[in-house]
Amino acid sequence: MTAPELDSLRLLVLVGELGSIGQAAVVLGMTRPSAGKRLSFVERRLGLVLVDRTRRGSALTPDGRVVTGWAQRVLAELDGLLDGAQTLRNRHETGLRIAASMTLAEHLVPRWVGELNRAHPSLHLGLEVTNSDRAAELARAGKADIGFVESPGPFAGLTSRKVAVDHLVVVAARNHPWARGRRPLSPAELASTPLVVREHGSGTRETVDIALRKAGVGPVKPLLELGSASAVRNAVIAGAGPAVISALDVADHELVPVAVEGVDFGRVLHAVWPEGRRLTGPAAELLALAVRRSSGG
Repeated sequence: MTAPELDSLRLLVLVGELGSIGQAAVVLGMTRPSAGKRLSFVERRLGLVLVDRTRRGSALTPDGRVVTGWAQRVLAELDGLLDGAQTLRNRHETGLRIAASMTLAEHLVPRWVGELNRAHPSLHLGLEVTNSDRAAELARAGKADIGFVESPGPFAGLTSRKVAVDHLVVVAARNHPWARGRRPLSPAELASTPLVVREHGSGTRETVDIALRKAGVGPVKPLLELGSASAVRNAVIAGAGPAVISALDVADHELVPVAVEGVDFGRVLHAVWPEGRRLTGPAAELLALAVRRSSGG
């Protein structure tokens, strides 16, 4: 059995609401004879009498009321589909959802977003600041059009592109013994000392752990776990203990960089988006801008 046309279902619903084929035809911009033929065609196709036609008007039969109930649900679902598609289209045309890890969100993404916004002043931009794991997950799930992360990867289910490089630095407060040391720390000294660290899922935390493992001394010892780069920085200044943070965050004169020999704290910062999907529109422009600005220093 072939399904009735959507306009025929709309006609049937209106006949039930208005009690008149003629009035329903006017609402839909049809002639009365055309509407009558449509209803007759639907009745033949379904093998049911749906409308009781009299000189005083038209009314749905019991079967007609049941079918009309189903038709209303079909039309409501269709309206939901069309509204949802319009929302998606508007979002792609006028919005860009970005997820970025802390260091990128504090130091690099605002510059890129600012330049993109100057080129497209009507573009709505949304930035969610989180850790690297969460930023990658938002991009993977399609809840962000593009993500920026500090983790070294690999990124399952995602395509990645280098957008910048960064270097982590061991820092201590001015009154900490490390700040007065005249020789670099050894990897073992760093690994055996409890540090102020970011939470699991942070790209900085992951980079530190990987670098220490490569140096043969194991992962970091947490003294205090905090949820943002600024919180870690403030804890070090307050004397909680030393930490390893991005060189981009070492701008406070109260933080003293501490040299470490034999450990490579360099890292690559990436843009990520769903595997198999080509970036288009504002997301592609933002990526190109980030890469260009990184290449230009």
